[in-house]
Amino acid sequence: MGLERAARVLSRVGVLVVAAPFAARAEGAPSIEARPMLGAMHTHNVAGLAVILGLILFATILSLVYLRERVGWMRKERALQDELTDLRGAHDRAEMLLHSERQVLVAWAGRGEPMIVGDPAFAQDLRNQDLRNQDLRNQDLRNQDLRNQDLRGYEAWGQDPQGAPRGSRHLLTFGTWLAAQDAQLLEAAVATLRERGTGFRMNLRSLAGRFIEAQGQAVGGRALLRLRETTEERRELIELRHRLEEAKRGLSALAGLLDALPQPVWHRDTAGALAFVNTAYAAAVEAPNREAALSHGLELLDRSAREQIARQTGRPGLVAQPLRLSAVVAGARRTLDVSESTLETGRVGIAVDVSELESVRADLQRQMDANVRTLDQLPTAVAMFDARQRLIFHNAAYQRLWDLDPAFLEGRPLDGEILDRLRAARKLPEQADFRSWKTDVLAAYRAVEPTDTPWYLPDGRTLRVVADPNPQGGLTYLYHDVSESMKLASRYDALMKEQAETLEALKEPVAVFGADGRLTVANRAFAATWRLDPATLAGKPHVDAVIAACRALTPDQSPWAGIRQSITGLSETRSGHACRLDINDGTVLDCSSQPLPLGATLLTFIDVTASANVERALTEKNDALERASQLRDTFVHHVSYELRSPLTNIIGFTQLLGDETVGALNERQREYSEHIMRSSAALLVIINDILDLASIDAGSLELQRETIDVRATVDAAVRGIEDRLAESDIRLDLDVPEGVGSVFADGKRVRQILFNLLSNAVGFSEPGQQVRVEARREGAELRLTVIDRGRGIAPEVIDRVFDRFESNTLGTKHRGVGLGLSIVRSFVELHGGRVEIHSAPGTGTRVTCLFPVEPPPGNGRLAEAAE
Repeated sequence: MGLERAARVLSRVGVLVVAAPFAARAEGAPSIEARPMLGAMHTHNVAGLAVILGLILFATILSLVYLRERVGWMRKERALQDELTDLRGAHDRAEMLLHSERQVLVAWAGRGEPMIVGDPAFAQDLRNQDLRNQDLRNQDLRNQDLRNQDLRGYEAWGQDPQGAPRGSRHLLTFGTWLAAQDAQLLEAAVATLRERGTGFRMNLRSLAGRFIEAQGQAVGGRALLRLRETTEERRELIELRHRLEEAKRGLSALAGLLDALPQPVWHRDTAGALAFVNTAYAAAVEAPNREAALSHGLELLDRSAREQIARQTGRPGLVAQPLRLSAVVAGARRTLDVSESTLETGRVGIAVDVSELESVRADLQRQMDANVRTLDQLPTAVAMFDARQRLIFHNAAYQRLWDLDPAFLEGRPLDGEILDRLRAARKLPEQADFRSWKTDVLAAYRAVEPTDTPWYLPDGRTLRVVADPNPQGGLTYLYHDVSESMKLASRYDALMKEQAETLEALKEPVAVFGADGRLTVANRAFAATWRLDPATLAGKPHVDAVIAACRALTPDQSPWAGIRQSITGLSETRSGHACRLDINDGTVLDCSSQPLPLGATLLTFIDVTASANVERALTEKNDALERASQLRDTFVHHVSYELRSPLTNIIGFTQLLGDETVGALNERQREYSEHIMRSSAALLVIINDILDLASIDAGSLELQRETIDVRATVDAAVRGIEDRLAESDIRLDLDVPEGVGSVFADGKRVRQILFNLLSNAVGFSEPGQQVRVEARREGAELRLTVIDRGRGIAPEVIDRVFDRFESNTLGTKHRGVGLGLSIVRSFVELHGGRVEIHSAPGTGTRVTCLFPVEPPPGNGRLAEAAE
């Protein structure tokens, strides 16, 4: 504008200068006198004209420059106007964005007043909300008072006298609308931002419980603070995070569950590539982890198997039947049942290893075939009928027993049809009412427990018929021909009666005392010789009572101690005893005691008053001793066969029932089977212990000595007690050094010793206690010690713990027949060692067995060890 005004002034001056000469010329020509002056004036006019022309040229050029600059200015003005329009649009957009949510911006430039942009009532609304919340919480207590405070608060946050909103002043007073701790943090952060330009971002809470996001940063030399309410966003974010965490936990749990499965599991995408595998799959393909299996695309099944599975897989959601395929799993060929199902995201599959099942199935078939062959070899006739009472199995002994047509038996006849045919052939017991008898026989199909019935056949045979109901229905018949057994039993009873009559016929006094020291057999001569009441002898008095009655007739009392010791002594130290007794009436008797099986003792008295009677008495005594020895051997053999053989059959058939080879059992029947098995096993242990003791007493038990590893022997004994340790919650501490070495002994008997000691320690320990086993080699002896922390043994009981049939529960649940420790001492002493026991109430028990490292001379018999 200044340049334009100067151009206009210059243009006007130029016009006046040009017009001045012409105006002077128009006023009239000068006079001659004035011509010199006019010449001078002419020169001046030329100069002025030149100046004017220069000025005109300058004005023209200046005008052109002005026009050119004006065009440029107009162009810049238009550009500035366009830029202003854009800025106004950007301002409007910024205002729109700024006011699109509850937020406010505060900017500081140096130490000056802050510039606040946004909702100036931002903090006011939060404060009012806080007051309203307080009003609602306490309206029942101070309704009117808080309403006045609320009105005063509204006035304080209202308009100032100039009409400007006063909320902006209180916005920076953070303590008025923020929690105290958050206000302090924000003030410290703002101070650091203004002083050092350090940015920050934090989440705050107002007094009303609303969430505020505060962000500070340095922009263009200014400190900028942005406050934005994020309550709804935070709530949505928390919900989304909660859902995300639940989804992550679900995926983690699912992945953990799949990893816990021992079967390979995989997931394929829609293209058929592996997308997920569990750890079992990675192990099956011999990959270090699932990531390696996925990255290398290791397949468990070959291409043909995968194509076969893909052809079988149907639409999504349909689970195909498992395919039995062969694959290499962890370097070994296995048989797998593979199942795959189609999903929207691909296919999932699982492979179940059935190699063991196939092996077990083949073994079961072989076992069944072997059982059939075994049953065909049994002399006991076996026949099995199903729930419809049709014959489904019979062995060769059954066909031989009844001599039935094989074609008839192969036709699976009914049980009633077989009974009718046998009755027609006069092979069944004669019955007056055959129909009722047949109904009673077939009633076993509805019975719960097995029935045992004798059948007396017309041909003189006696059958023991056992009808055992099958769990799934049906019946199993066992036909035992007991004719010979009954004959043997009859002969045995006749022999026993004959022996009793023989003893009664003897003129020499004879008495037999049992293992408990009580009189079991005494003849009339014994009662007459010692003037005892037969009624008293019939009451089976103890040996002490018998000796007390007999002592009154003998002046010398010393022999009776030896007689008593021979009868009541321990089995491993018992031996024959002989002495001579003088009776008050002058009769002289030679007394002899001989140990019998099962702890019994035979006591005989021979009158040697006359030499003739002495020789006859010796002969009769020898015959009596031979018969007693034969009776003892027969009795031991009979007990061994009649107890152990049926018990072994019971255990075997119980195992067959428990294994469900003849049919499935229900829970109660399975429980009964387990009870039978446990009871039979316990009874077998007791019988074995009794027979071992009898063999020890008879001096027929020999040790099978060999060089055994002590540590391996202890481990073998511990394995036999592991179930009881786990059931009783007892910890076992083994202290067996590596260098304990070996010992020359009977390994089976040493294991039996340790097993009995451990069983006794576990039985007298409380749950949670510890049983300790120590093995030490000390010079020429091996020391095996079993220590428990149970109740301990009282002093009055500890002297009897090694007695047979001495069982003391000491307040615990342990039960037994009292043979365990007696067998322990017998076997240890049979090895040439000894047993030491130390115990006190409340401190536990320590039992130590000392074995010689080198074997003693002899073959290991107890009698020789005793000598």
